[in-house]
Amino acid sequence: MFSEQSGKTECPVCSESPPYKKTMTKIIELKDITKIYQIGNISVKALNGVSLDIHKGEFVAIMGHSGSGKSTLLHILGLLDKPTSGSHVLAGNEVSKLSDDQLASFRNKFLGFVFQSFNLLSRVSAKENVELPLVYADSTANAGNSVKLLEKVGLGERIQHKPNELSGGQQQRVAIARSLINNPLLILADEPTGNLDTKSAAEIINLLKELNNSGITIVMVTHEPDLAEAANRIIKLQDGKVISDEKIGRQNIQENNSESFYAQESKIHKAAGFKRVKDYFGQAIRALVSNKTRSALSILGVLIGVTCLIAMMALGRGAQDSVKERISSLGSNLLMVRIDSHRGGVSLGSSSPTRFTIKDSEEIRALPDIARVAPYVNGNAQVVYQNKNTNASIVGTTIDYIDIKNSPAKTGRFFTPEETVSRQKVAIIGKTVKDAIFGDQNPIGEFIKIKGIDFMVIGMLPVKGTSGWRDMDNQIIIPLNTAMYRVFGKEYIDNMEVQVTEASLMERAETKITKLLIALHRLPKEKEEEIDIRNMAEIQETISATMNVFSYLLGSIAFVSLLVGGIGIMNIMLVSVTERTREIGLRKAIGANNDDILFQFVIEAIFVCLLGGLMGILLGTGISLIFAKVAGWATKVTFSSVALAFTFSFFVGLIFGLWPARKASKLSPIDALRYE
Repeated sequence: MFSEQSGKTECPVCSESPPYKKTMTKIIELKDITKIYQIGNISVKALNGVSLDIHKGEFVAIMGHSGSGKSTLLHILGLLDKPTSGSHVLAGNEVSKLSDDQLASFRNKFLGFVFQSFNLLSRVSAKENVELPLVYADSTANAGNSVKLLEKVGLGERIQHKPNELSGGQQQRVAIARSLINNPLLILADEPTGNLDTKSAAEIINLLKELNNSGITIVMVTHEPDLAEAANRIIKLQDGKVISDEKIGRQNIQENNSESFYAQESKIHKAAGFKRVKDYFGQAIRALVSNKTRSALSILGVLIGVTCLIAMMALGRGAQDSVKERISSLGSNLLMVRIDSHRGGVSLGSSSPTRFTIKDSEEIRALPDIARVAPYVNGNAQVVYQNKNTNASIVGTTIDYIDIKNSPAKTGRFFTPEETVSRQKVAIIGKTVKDAIFGDQNPIGEFIKIKGIDFMVIGMLPVKGTSGWRDMDNQIIIPLNTAMYRVFGKEYIDNMEVQVTEASLMERAETKITKLLIALHRLPKEKEEEIDIRNMAEIQETISATMNVFSYLLGSIAFVSLLVGGIGIMNIMLVSVTERTREIGLRKAIGANNDDILFQFVIEAIFVCLLGGLMGILLGTGISLIFAKVAGWATKVTFSSVALAFTFSFFVGLIFGLWPARKASKLSPIDALRYE
């Protein structure tokens, strides 16, 4: 299956040479290696002064009884564990004092692992399992070798099969192909036939012998003498010491020298590279798909939070815009001037001696800071058109009403100053009045009766909506003089609205108007309080502030929901880390460093949150539309709320996924591989 080549080591299926120019006699040199484990207050010496060399091309079998230290020795040889003391030289480099990330880089470049329990990822195919070490490799030169390797180990027809679709022997063949993908200097096999039947075990041993014959160095841990006979060197351990080192059969040792690779090959790869992040996303998607229920629950937590956030912010923003629209219909920079007929809690009614006149409004209009003045006469009356009638609010005013109330006629026209002076019987009606007596008919040019007096409809008011209990569209505007002398028989106006030229002049204008009215009506000191001037800007600001508080309250409730979802994600990610501990150990064994593991789990958390966030945005938008269509509520989904929800989803994933990811990244590779 594999051919024997002398003089150099290269991938059995590749024409390219490995990333080193010369082979070396000694791949591994161990001197006085000691490993002590601390179990509570007890120190256990697993290795006690082990010294040995492993040459290129050897097939070494390490044997010993349980507890002899053979597995510990293999883990140190494979850079999965660090010795307590002693010297460990790999490919001419002292590695016993290297950092975790440097050791990860060496494992990826120089070593291949074959585990007793195979350690294949169940959610991906045989081909993707073989390619897994390439995720953490700097070079992509071996990217096309996975299929060739699987064909060489006899799995050419099983390339796309997942591990649960393969027999034990086939799974171990996949693991062997994976160990070869980066052209390693050394393959380390830990009880490679321990979980296999006799036939499969024999096939795997024959495969390892063929690999060795092709020039690949192999170190195998086994407790079975029959399997050890396949090696050309047997090392026996007892109580952490080498008790025998026997060379048997033909030796396949290469006698070439080599320079150190340390300066070139110990470079730590960047975990945040574009290609690697892309691979992380692919791994994250597979992990989520393989645990559909858990992933769905994680997404559901974020989805609910974002849905609440979008719907509540849409509701709050819609209410704000609705209120602002109604406030704008009241006009800007307005002062409401009226007589307070409830001084001291007692209504003075019509007996109050102070009354505003048209002359008062004209005098106020003449003040320097005043832009417009709209005097009002108000009352209710029955309105009749043919055989239909309704009750409506009748408002008599002047043409300044258009600008003060921002209410030009929607259709038709407004009355002119001349029509006001000549007391013309013309009317502009609101939508509610129009619907009540005209229905779908065009009212312009039609005549209605107000208190038995015929009025011609010349226009329609813009829609204002309701304000509390008051329907702003259930009113009719008529000329001031017509209202006073023809409809209500009044000589006085009820109140007036004054528009100031600038908002900064509101207080000064209020003071001037008060002084003017006191002077015009010669009010004594005790009656000056009858003049009631209200600053509409302050009322508008109060309403706006109240609506802002309302929106913040709704938003905070949604944020709490999203935070609860984030906590749920953190819990599920912690469970995921626990469940995938052996996978983390595998990834570290094939070259993943701490940052790789950190990035992968953080990206998984962020991906879950972003997916839940996108679904929540769509659902929240849909609910907002339902509120608007069915319930008639004012809602508005804004880009800022969508961006906020999306950004917050990202940070929820980042923050709540960081701790579980950091916990995963700090796991020791050997402890993770041993996890049950």
